[in-house]
Amino acid sequence: MADVFVLVDHANGVVRKTTAELLTLAARVGNPVAIFVGPGVEKAQPVLARFGATRVFAMDNADVTGYLVAPQAELLAGLVKKFRPAAVLIPANPAGKEIAARLAIKTDSGLITDAVDVVAGDGGVETTQSVFAGSYTVTARVTKGTPIIAVKPNSAAPVESAAAAQVVPVNLTITEGGKGAKITESSPRVASGRPELNEAAIIVSGGRGTAGDFGAVEAFADSLSAAVGASRAAVDAGWYPHTAQIGQTGKQVSPQLYVAAGISGAIQHRAGMQTSKTIVAVNKDPEAPIFELVDFGVVGDLFSVLPQATAQVEASKA
Repeated sequence: MADVFVLVDHANGVVRKTTAELLTLAARVGNPVAIFVGPGVEKAQPVLARFGATRVFAMDNADVTGYLVAPQAELLAGLVKKFRPAAVLIPANPAGKEIAARLAIKTDSGLITDAVDVVAGDGGVETTQSVFAGSYTVTARVTKGTPIIAVKPNSAAPVESAAAAQVVPVNLTITEGGKGAKITESSPRVASGRPELNEAAIIVSGGRGTAGDFGAVEAFADSLSAAVGASRAAVDAGWYPHTAQIGQTGKQVSPQLYVAAGISGAIQHRAGMQTSKTIVAVNKDPEAPIFELVDFGVVGDLFSVLPQATAQVEASKA
């Protein structure tokens, strides 16, 4: 069975849920092999083993960790040329997409981005994508080189499958061209107490209808242990941080439940959340485009609807 490489998404060895999802998808088409870049592989190894990684290629030195994404692409390219995996799965976050693009060029391979499923097909590894701002779902496969696939978070339920996850140290000389963007300073992000947008099973988002007051949105999100998102209109108005923007020019998410409060449903926003499993909208305008997309819709003022919903959720916990 051919190897399938998975680039580990982690923070100092704390493995994110996206990696467990990718290892689960990798097991469908081959032998999952984790690629770990940075410090903390000892902490990550038990988690990677639990979700089926048979080996862990690990590299931690300043040539990789001290620069932006280019050295990671070089590392992956070296491993791909040496071991010829059946595919490489990478998280479809901003850094992951850039790594995937660079890797495809370095290995003269085809690239598929924003995949929501990966399976073994008659012609090789096949993917399902949501394309043209979520208007179409297509099946695609790479026809040249090694399939480089960037997979959207929350595309698969992680399945545990114990394996050895044997750590194999890797030493690779990074070229000067890969050191064009050096990290000069970094600091831990202030924890909000809420899950990351890309990993959250539930997201509650606010838009222009909040008029800048996200209190009801945040309260409802907290009652559900959900992440908080925002539309481009809300972000452009300065009402919420850019890091929370969901849409074609923001983050693309695919949670189990997405609640859009006071969001009209412009195509730019829909492109970032249309693959959510269940979509609920709250909007005063019954003609809002968002209602064309939802599974459940509430025509009403979010400042009236969300507090009632929050109260009901909290009461159910009592």
